Amino acid sequence: MSNNNSIILKIENKVAYITLNRPNVFNSFNREMALSLQSILDECESNNEVRAIVLSGNGKAFCAGQDLKEVTDPELNPGFKKILEEHYNPIISRIRHIEKPIIAAVNGVAAGAGANIALACDVVVADEKASFIQAFSLIGLIPDSAGTFFLPRLIGFQKASALAMLGDKVSAEEAERIGMIYKYVPSEDFENTINSIAAKMANLPTKALGLIKQTFNKSLTNNLSEQLALESKNQIEAAGSDDYAEGVAAFIEKRKPEFKGK
Repeated sequence: MSNNNSIILKIENKVAYITLNRPNVFNSFNREMALSLQSILDECESNNEVRAIVLSGNGKAFCAGQDLKEVTDPELNPGFKKILEEHYNPIISRIRHIEKPIIAAVNGVAAGAGANIALACDVVVADEKASFIQAFSLIGLIPDSAGTFFLPRLIGFQKASALAMLGDKVSAEEAERIGMIYKYVPSEDFENTINSIAAKMANLPTKALGLIKQTFNKSLTNNLSEQLALESKNQIEAAGSDDYAEGVAAFIEKRKPEFKGK
């Protein structure tokens, strides 16, 4: 386990557990935490022992977005250009391009950039007490951290537009109902559910999961012909993996496969 104050990293059973650790300010981002998260995501990407990643928050909140004290402090304020180009945009890019599954374990409120970082992950599981809010318009801003990209694709243009403009709070139950997240679970089952999903992901064929992620990423901008060509290319690559050979052998031999992530 490593702890640099604002981020806690624990690697266990092929799963990297990344915890945002500024609970006194609801895990809101300052520059240190944003840069630390990027560094830790890079570490998880390069570590071959890590085959799944869980992102969560310490305390009552998942993440309340940007620490407004930082942007209103005349000495600390990095400015919005730096915040977006050096903090949030690189975080979203890493989440989408790391070829390992990333699970957002939303333990409490996810607001502003915090909500959109969660929605950029591959699988979002929320505690029943969690909520999501596009809080930007309430202080005169627009959604960032890819909120304008993912939210309309997840829940539709009309619903996304209303949530972005009105800043309504969405409960975990409602978030699942409208397709914003994978599922919500009772608080007493939350930790076990996250660990179970992470363990399953970590023991699936990592190469295939990475190719699924890559192919889904391209589907957001490709036309049908481009996507069919990409599916062919990536399927051929997946079929050349050790895990594919193991999966087929296990199926024929009627046993449980032992994937190595290669």
